[in-house]
Amino acid sequence: MTDKQITGLTQAEVDQRIQNGQVNQAIDDQSKTATQIIRENVFTYFNLIFAILAVLLVFVGAWNDLTFLPVIVLNTIIGIVQELRAKKVLSKLNVMNATEIIAVRDGQEEKIPIEKLVQDDVVLLQTGDQIPADARVISGELRVNEALLTGESDEITKTKDAELMSGSFVVSGKAYAVLEKVGKDSYISKLTIEAKAMGSVEQSEMVRSINRLVKWVGIIIIPVGIALFNQSFFLNNIGLKRSITSMEAALIGMIPEGLYLLTTIALALAAMRLARQEVMLHDMKSVETLARVNVLCVDKTGTITEPKMAVEKAVSSKNFTGDLSSIIADFAKNMPADNATMKAIQAYFKDGTKTADSILPFTSVNKYSGVIFGNQTTLIGAPEMVLRDQFAQYQTEFEKYAAEGYRVLIAANYPGVLTEDNSALKENVQVLGYILLSNPIRKEAKSTFQYFNQQGVDIKVISGDNPVTVARVAKQAGINGADKYIDAQTIKDGEYEQAVQNYNVFGRVKPDQKRKFVVALQNQGNTVAMTGDGVNDILAMKKADCSIAMASGNSAAVQASQVVLLDSNFAKMPLVVNQGRQVVNNIQRSASLFLVKNIFSFLMAIFSLIMTINYPLQPAQITLISAFTIGLPSFLLALESNHKRIRGKFMPNVLARAIPGGLTDWLAVAILVIAGASISLDHGQVGTTATMLLVLVGFMVMYHISAPINKFRLAVMGLSVICIIGSTIFFPRLFSLTMLNNKSLFILAVLFCAAVTIFRWLSKILDGVAEVLVVFDQKGKNMTFAEFKEAYDRGKNNVK
Repeated sequence: MTDKQITGLTQAEVDQRIQNGQVNQAIDDQSKTATQIIRENVFTYFNLIFAILAVLLVFVGAWNDLTFLPVIVLNTIIGIVQELRAKKVLSKLNVMNATEIIAVRDGQEEKIPIEKLVQDDVVLLQTGDQIPADARVISGELRVNEALLTGESDEITKTKDAELMSGSFVVSGKAYAVLEKVGKDSYISKLTIEAKAMGSVEQSEMVRSINRLVKWVGIIIIPVGIALFNQSFFLNNIGLKRSITSMEAALIGMIPEGLYLLTTIALALAAMRLARQEVMLHDMKSVETLARVNVLCVDKTGTITEPKMAVEKAVSSKNFTGDLSSIIADFAKNMPADNATMKAIQAYFKDGTKTADSILPFTSVNKYSGVIFGNQTTLIGAPEMVLRDQFAQYQTEFEKYAAEGYRVLIAANYPGVLTEDNSALKENVQVLGYILLSNPIRKEAKSTFQYFNQQGVDIKVISGDNPVTVARVAKQAGINGADKYIDAQTIKDGEYEQAVQNYNVFGRVKPDQKRKFVVALQNQGNTVAMTGDGVNDILAMKKADCSIAMASGNSAAVQASQVVLLDSNFAKMPLVVNQGRQVVNNIQRSASLFLVKNIFSFLMAIFSLIMTINYPLQPAQITLISAFTIGLPSFLLALESNHKRIRGKFMPNVLARAIPGGLTDWLAVAILVIAGASISLDHGQVGTTATMLLVLVGFMVMYHISAPINKFRLAVMGLSVICIIGSTIFFPRLFSLTMLNNKSLFILAVLFCAAVTIFRWLSKILDGVAEVLVVFDQKGKNMTFAEFKEAYDRGKNNVK
């Protein structure tokens, strides 16, 4: 079929297909609507609990006790703003890099937006175009790169009747193709639909733990709240308003509302810091997951290497003694840069001086091009096509480079003038040497992988390319175990878990196999991150615990990911990990402060029910304790730079530090209440003494979790002390404080001394238990009794 015979669809045929819905509109694969984002952040179980408490306080007119509401509103707003911001950034990344393409309609060529193409449209594809839908070549010839779809970076020649997959790129050539599958029926869309059907991965461990804590506290406070109200209102007869405020003072103390806000703010600040470094978080919580990753799966092309080809070096043939570089430079000077290979050659060989008489363009039939100087043609092309009968004679010179994964081109002189009409080689050639091409290693790759190695993160290279090539690239990038490679086509079902244990480099991997590798690693207890830039990576990215996409790749992969490197710079990965560590380590420390109050409030509420007494503290006193021994230091400590490796699980670590303080608080206040009743201390004296006790124990807990003390942590503690003293001196009525008498001061001194001893004893025990849990998390059932004892002693003595 000649170009003149191609008329394409008529306008009537186009209209009919539009009416039938056969349009090339990309599916909305991941994006939530603004309404969905708002609804999911507003209507949460956490917000429901506080809405009920607020309604009850409004009902009895206790407006002053609604101080917790701004925290809840701010928490919700931050979550909404961050997700809307991520949605806005994502919407700017087009599904296809090319927005318009030439189509033939009514016999005329015209540029048409890709989303307005219809099934059976005839399009003209040229160098640099991205194929907009699954198509079939009807005239002409192309060289196509399908790396974003298959993971293989080889250029594939497409002639008449060859199939073209949407999302692949035209490297060189020109051809007309008819679109056979458009929109949701195309290959790229089917992969995206399959990824969407898999759903989202589970939330990060820290957020999941906090959500679980809030959920169980929310369940527990319902019967506890009813019991406290019944006791106060019906048994102790203290009136409706006081009964509700007393009950809510206990309940609010049991709920870690500030912890939820602190976590959201810390994650949002991390997201903002990363955004300034061209790293976008699709989901704020993913920064924590990445900080916990111990296996990172990476692709070769686009992650370890640049997506473009580059000349690595030129090697002279053993029989040639001339200046090979000058000859290739003269060749490059005269050839048009109409494909990726020639662009790479021209970028490396820049000093050509001679002007050619004529040139012989590259064709996929010949697989070589030439430059004519006088009666001689200098050729560069595929060795088997240039050498022909001489192939066996020179094979030993270049096959070792091919085995190492280089793409090898041969440079040779042909004794004669070749033209487009007479391009066949009939004489032997003089071999000059070989040009070795490869995807160049990213400059920052080696230092990045060195960082992950130091942090104990295993790297698994999963690529669609030749395993020998992938292994060589992995070795150059400094990846440990790069010599342990395997062809993925030899791995059978059921052998994946053994394969990921024995090998670090996997070549010729198909898209569905990438997901199997991720699952196999997860089945062995690993937290797995997956990087990718192509459609072939989507399924594995969705299955991984954390997914990272390069913005330079296909944006279907960008949509499926949790972390997007907007400048496609893999060197930003350590920055993301460090931000995650800062969030987790600081929130883990601050959460201990919050849970001290929650544990104490719960135990004190149960104690009050058993002893049939009213809750000893007032809401204002709880506010004072929360503000300056929990809230202020927690938020300030959360800003501190802290890039230590995360050890153990979030909740066990938090509880190990919170339980000693919570138990000490409860024991001290319980003894105070009993002693106060024996020596006839009034309600004001008991409440104020209890407040001072909780403040002092709070500072002990703060000192313990801040160890080792540095200037910043000391300043935070100093500021908290000043605020407590100032509030006590200047605002005693606001916080329901009274002047302590001699009896109260004596009891306070005795109980504080006892509390110091109890807290130290409990802290040593729980620190030992926490270290045991960390080691058990690493070794599992293989942990021995000797390791158990060693870990307990190490934790107890605070030796990490």
